[in-house]
Amino acid sequence: MWELVKAGGWPMVPLLLLGVLALAIVLERFWSLRRNEVLPPGLGQEVRNWAARGKLDASHIDSLRANSPLGALLAAALEARNRPRDQIRERIEDTGRHLVHRMGRFLNALGTIASAGPLLGLLGTVVGMIQMFLGILDHGVGDVGQLAGGIGKALVCTATGMMVAIPALMFHRYFRGLIDGYVIEMEQEAAALLDALDGRPAVMAANKAAAPRPTATEKA
Repeated sequence: MWELVKAGGWPMVPLLLLGVLALAIVLERFWSLRRNEVLPPGLGQEVRNWAARGKLDASHIDSLRANSPLGALLAAALEARNRPRDQIRERIEDTGRHLVHRMGRFLNALGTIASAGPLLGLLGTVVGMIQMFLGILDHGVGDVGQLAGGIGKALVCTATGMMVAIPALMFHRYFRGLIDGYVIEMEQEAAALLDALDGRPAVMAANKAAAPRPTATEKA
C-alpha cells in the first residue's frame, strides 16, 4: 500500500487529506442529522398542548428554541403568535432558511471534494506520465515491462481520486435528500401549530383587530 502511495507522487498527499476530510464530514453530519436531534418525537404535539393551555411564556419559548431545529422553527411561530397568519408564516420561512443553512453545514465542502477528487487524481496521472515519457526521451524505451509498470503507477492517482470522489458524492446527495425530508416534516409541524394557534380565542381576537376595517364606500 505504501509503495502505491509513493508511486503516485506528491498529488497523493492532497488526495489522502481530502479523503480524511470527507470521512470526518460524513461522520459529523451523521451525528448532527440524527432524526431525534432534528425532529424530537412528540415535540410538535407537546408544543400544541402548550398553546392550548396558554403556557407560552418566554422561558418555555427559549427552552424550545434551544431544543432542536424543529423547536427553533416552532419557537419562531410562537413569538409571532399575536400577529396575522401571513406574518407568522413569513417569520417561519425566514427561520426555516437559516435552519436549512445550518443543517447543510459542511455539505458544500463535501461536494467540492467530490468534484475535485477526480481532477486532482487526473493531474497526478498526467504528471506521472510526463515524467515517464521524459525518462524515455533521455534513456530510450528499454524494458517494455518496466514501461507498463510505470504507466500503471501513474494511474494510481486516478484510481485514488475516484475512490475519494465517489463516496463523497454519494453521501453529499444522501444528506441533501435527508435534509429535504426533514424540511417537509418541519413545515407540516409548523402548519399544525398555526392551525392550533388560530383556534385560540386570544389569537383570533388579535387577528380580527389587525384585519383592515371596511371604508365608508365599501359599507355603502
